Amino acid sequence: MSTLFPRIAILGAGSMGGAILSGLLAAGARTEGITVTNRSEAKAAALRTEGVVSLSHETTTDANRAALRGARLVLIGVKPAMVPDLLRDVRDAIEPGALVVSVAAGVTIASMEKLVAQPVFRTMPSTPSIVRRGVTGIAASARASAEETALVRALFETVGAVIELPEGRIDALSAISGSGPAYVFFLIERLTQTARNLGFDEATARLMVEQTFLGASELLAASDAGPEELRRRVTSPKGTTERAIAVMDEADLTGMFDAATASAIERARELAADD
Repeated sequence: MSTLFPRIAILGAGSMGGAILSGLLAAGARTEGITVTNRSEAKAAALRTEGVVSLSHETTTDANRAALRGARLVLIGVKPAMVPDLLRDVRDAIEPGALVVSVAAGVTIASMEKLVAQPVFRTMPSTPSIVRRGVTGIAASARASAEETALVRALFETVGAVIELPEGRIDALSAISGSGPAYVFFLIERLTQTARNLGFDEATARLMVEQTFLGASELLAASDAGPEELRRRVTSPKGTTERAIAVMDEADLTGMFDAATASAIERARELAADD
């Protein structure tokens, strides 16, 4: 039987908080109830569905504090810069036995432990959690028990794969799987533009590129071979694909990704230093 989760509060159901909510609903996760908050009534109304109480700051006084009543799993989904002030505002309303889980990049366990007495978790989910294909890194505070960590792990397993790791590795994970969907979308965007440059209309260009990425990903998932071997099978010696791959190889994509992820990690550390 699947895990029955205690009441969940998601404070800030925007981009990432909303992704987790969507993934939980898509997974049919069994909970004692979910309450979410959003700034605008329009956004809050869009999230109201069976089993979800959605509050807006426009229409509900102290919406965050109201959402915390009875919640045993508290997901902090606001932007990183807003996390400290939010925790200061609501810390006396968090249930004594609740778990506080941050999905904000750059917000450290130490900074949260200064503000709340409850066990805290620093996590980094990815937006494909919406379709239950996310990757979430979890770092637990020393206050958290093995059972509490297992509960948080089970929560994120409803929306994809989970990696438990030391907090010092969270920024590196974020630079790969957290930001990774944006890298993929960027590649799709650029290859689609190339297809348009070759004379294809918008609809045909999108169909070719998006289906190619989708098909390649599903082929990789279904195959016992790794990406290097699958690439080799497509790349006939002295053929057209080999010529194209040579151009990409000359551009040093590995070096580009190394530099890009290093920059992302540096920014995460800057955010942490601003706590």
